[in-house]
Amino acid sequence: MRRFSADYLRRTRDGMWADGRAALEPLRLSECDRILDVGCGEGALTRVLREECPGEVIGCDRDSTLLTELEGPVVRGDAYRLPLADESADAVVCQALLINLPDPGRAVREFARVASGRVACIEPDNAAVSVRSTVDAESRLAARARERYLAGVETDVALGADAADLLRAEGLSGVTTARYDRTVVVEPPYSEADIEAVTRKASGDGLRERRATMAGTDEELDALRGEWREMGRAAVRQLRAEEYRREETVPFYVSVGEV
Repeated sequence: MRRFSADYLRRTRDGMWADGRAALEPLRLSECDRILDVGCGEGALTRVLREECPGEVIGCDRDSTLLTELEGPVVRGDAYRLPLADESADAVVCQALLINLPDPGRAVREFARVASGRVACIEPDNAAVSVRSTVDAESRLAARARERYLAGVETDVALGADAADLLRAEGLSGVTTARYDRTVVVEPPYSEADIEAVTRKASGDGLRERRATMAGTDEELDALRGEWREMGRAAVRQLRAEEYRREETVPFYVSVGEV
């Protein structure tokens, strides 16, 4: 399983539920006395669940360092071997976890063991990400990089659209699924995070760090990185002129099944 830093998780999850909490309605959070958030990371979803649920929400992650970022009840545990008794939580929830597991079905079975009511999986379809940018080449290069990534990564990072089928295959009933699009816009006035992200494009650091999970020969990946850096320099020029705008939409699927 891949590991992520707290800074990375904060950056990628920041503001995800600011305007989209209606997508969580199928979880029936107001009816729950106890929820387990598996793979909680630094706790972005856990905090949202605590605001919406009158009962106890426990954050669970295998990385003890990440758990130090989250106040309140937490437990260290692996998605395949949760440290809770059978039927000890009303609901077991995860966000962007199954896409990083080599055997997501095994995790769902473990969730169903611990849940007395329902299992909810909030997973993206990374094959359907769309990018629009004022830099002409960015959308095209983002699509090429994504194709390399999808072909090279070892887990199913496009699972979101099929998560409902996975829940049914693992014996859950009454499965529902709904799409929730998360759109992140970069535009003036730019935040420090925006400026850093554009600067990384110009250096090609992002592609270099992801190279191990991208399919292709060294020559192909070097060529892609070269074009990426050129695109990044164009983005920096637009940024300085306050003309740069980028919009990325990631489709998430909220899939819920009854135990």
